[in-house]
Amino acid sequence: MPANSRDTQGPQNKDKASLTPHRGRAHRQLRPGDQSQAARSTQGRKMRWLPLYHALCFSLLKALAHTVELNNMFGQIQSPGYPDSYPSDSKVTWNITVPEGFRIKLYFMHFNLESSYLCEYDYVKVETEDQLLALFCGSENTDTEHTPGQEVVLSPGSFMSVTFQSDFSDEERFTGFDAHYMAVDVDECTEREDEELSCDHYCHNYIGGYYCSCRFGYILHTDNRTCRVECSDNLFTQRTGMITSPDFPNPYPKSSECFYVIRLEEGFMISLQFEDIFDIEDHPEVPCPYDYIKIKVGPKVLGPFCGEKAPEPIDTQTHNVLILFRSDNSGENRGWKLSYRATGKECPVLQPPVHGKIEPLQAKYFFKDQVLISCDTGYKVLKDNVEMDTFQMECLKDGTWSHRIPTCKKTEMDVESELESEQVAE
Repeated sequence: MPANSRDTQGPQNKDKASLTPHRGRAHRQLRPGDQSQAARSTQGRKMRWLPLYHALCFSLLKALAHTVELNNMFGQIQSPGYPDSYPSDSKVTWNITVPEGFRIKLYFMHFNLESSYLCEYDYVKVETEDQLLALFCGSENTDTEHTPGQEVVLSPGSFMSVTFQSDFSDEERFTGFDAHYMAVDVDECTEREDEELSCDHYCHNYIGGYYCSCRFGYILHTDNRTCRVECSDNLFTQRTGMITSPDFPNPYPKSSECFYVIRLEEGFMISLQFEDIFDIEDHPEVPCPYDYIKIKVGPKVLGPFCGEKAPEPIDTQTHNVLILFRSDNSGENRGWKLSYRATGKECPVLQPPVHGKIEPLQAKYFFKDQVLISCDTGYKVLKDNVEMDTFQMECLKDGTWSHRIPTCKKTEMDVESELESEQVAE
């Protein structure tokens, strides 16, 4: 082989170490002990670099996966690097919080992510603390079933979380997304998602909240939503009457405590009769824990009464009755209606005097009933040697009349006229 050929091919068969020039001292071979020492030196250098390597990886992960807190009433959210392509292995979460009384409206102006089945690769996830609102991925041109398009995402409350996630690689260049959010007022008066917080009568919405008011005759409860009535001074003094729950037969007001007092003169005895409609909130296991009626009769308390079955007629045997009706802060029951009647002891039947009459003429007379006794023409009522045109008597609480029946006496003028007529006839 020619010499120039050997010169050309010779160096290609040698390693890089054999071609390295030696400066200053001659090259020597390492002994076995020297080789182990070199290995330990190399391992030490690697151990020194390992913490730096981990710190660098952690910094990169932290840069690619982080959370942004947003508290403004409106704003813009864009994928990392937008409008350029977003990086791989990236995760960013935007937590949006607006004041109570508002919810968050989110919509997209541009959307271009890698497409995948069930959005397994790159995606945008919209959620609340405990509810997934939307999951988007793909391109607006080809994957409309997974892209937001013109869809608006609305949070149920004042918090929304938006998370962007990209996987380890992208086959193409994807430009990401451009989204906007804003706080919108919640109309609590029309939506009423929570019945426990809705107004009893009138609801007034304003930006950021609402307030309640009540119909005429009602008072707003301290919970600022329930309408109650002031019904603690109902006094009944007539012998007969009707008592009902407030607004009967419409549902009675919540959070109310009503007192009804029937107060009559001693000697009367009050009887109560509930009508057919009787509807007070009850419980299947505990007797009347919510709403109820109690009736105080002297030292005794009757009840509580509730449910749909009216109590039997009650003969109180007293002239003074207190009825207590209480309602809690919930329920839509119709209430109740009762009639009362007061009676006293019965007095003996009266017989009108000769040449006289009794008004009114009744089969029975009871305590406080009054009669008027009068005489026929030409006669006067005579009582205790006093002549009068009429005389009034009253049935007393012990069942006796206030006076005895008087008599009817012919007047003196009629007697003289009668004598003159007899003399003329003779």
